[in-house]
Amino acid sequence: MKRILVLMGGVCASLCYTSCTSTQAEKLAPVQFHITSPEKIDTSFTKAYVSQIRAIRNIEIRAQEKGYLQEIYVDEGQFVRKGQLLFKIMPKIYEAEQEKAQAELSEAAIEVQNTQPLAEKNIVSKNELALAQARYNKAKAELALAQVHLGFTEIRAPFDGLIDRLHLKLGSLVEEGDLLTTLSDNSQMWVYFNVSEPEYLNFKAHEKAGDKMKVSLMMANNEIFPHTGTVSTIESEFNNETGNIAFRATFPNQEGLLRHGETGNVLMKVDLKDALIIPQKATLEIMDKKYVYVVDRNDIVQLRPITVEASIPDLYIIKDGLSADEHILLEGLRKVKNNDKIEIKYEDPKSVITHLKLPTE
Repeated sequence: MKRILVLMGGVCASLCYTSCTSTQAEKLAPVQFHITSPEKIDTSFTKAYVSQIRAIRNIEIRAQEKGYLQEIYVDEGQFVRKGQLLFKIMPKIYEAEQEKAQAELSEAAIEVQNTQPLAEKNIVSKNELALAQARYNKAKAELALAQVHLGFTEIRAPFDGLIDRLHLKLGSLVEEGDLLTTLSDNSQMWVYFNVSEPEYLNFKAHEKAGDKMKVSLMMANNEIFPHTGTVSTIESEFNNETGNIAFRATFPNQEGLLRHGETGNVLMKVDLKDALIIPQKATLEIMDKKYVYVVDRNDIVQLRPITVEASIPDLYIIKDGLSADEHILLEGLRKVKNNDKIEIKYEDPKSVITHLKLPTE
């Protein structure tokens, strides 16, 4: 029994010695944290701009004469050709006015025909012939006007396009100027989006004469529109309230997928000079805001919020919150807390970016 007790005591002493030795070794070898600095580079990224999609021609079709809507030849959403008959307003009154004007023109022509030989023989004065000719010209003009009014009872498409909602039903009493429908030419689409002043200046600085910038369109279902657009024009003035200026991109739309009034996001390449970038893994996200641990000269970490302008693979482009000469914690962000003093090992940012790869989860 004594021998067993002695052996057990030896084992316990050995374990205690090993544990104490391990604890002392840990204290003697503190953890080193890798730090780095933001890097300045010239780069570019694809930015999404909220956009409004408009047809190159979208007009209101309105009645130009008063009367009852006698015929509707089209339906909502129908594609129509230029010159195709869309609506007809009851023409009876205007047909009667045309016939009256035609009769008056014939009467005036007979008067000129009878007066002319009399004037040539000096039986009547030259002024009498001139008055007869003036009455003929007036009757001719009134006939042309009556024909125009009659023509307005037939409403035709001014160009190829799609018919929108029909605002009046068959038999409705139409007043002059009443809206009948809307016609959209969707063969090409104009897509408007707003760009900030710095982005506008960068765009103009990199713009080449005669070279139109290519853009893409992400539709409302998050799919990319199959055709590429070109930035065709820029508005003349900045909005003083937002500091933005409107760009207009033109997209071909042969399949008719895009419609007037849709929304989407224009995807445009933005060039940045001396952009400040950091690895994504050097950031923390707290309450939808991003933070980094800044390491000061005394190797003390301080949590600081940053503003991210854009993200590119494994990297963030910093808009605000950091400068190029500061140091940030690269790894072990979950192992420290604010105001901790740490052992550091500095890594060159170029080397960090070259070997950077975010771990897959």
